[in-house]
Amino acid sequence: MRKQISKLIDVKSLVTLTLTAVFAYLSVVSKISSEQFQTVFTTVIAFYFGTQAQKNLKEDKNDKNI
Repeated sequence: MRKQISKLIDVKSLVTLTLTAVFAYLSVVSKISSEQFQTVFTTVIAFYFGTQAQKNLKEDKNDKNI
């Protein structure tokens, strides 16, 4: 449990969550359009999950080599 919490508090996660919150707020108060929000959110989430998948593949490969 502690390890999962420490993984959640890494820099990438904090940046992703912060950007999501900021752009959601800007969309709600109509400072940006829903299309702009969707573009930014999709890019951020794709990057985050893409790097997580890459990291998991690397860890799996290292585990198999041991």
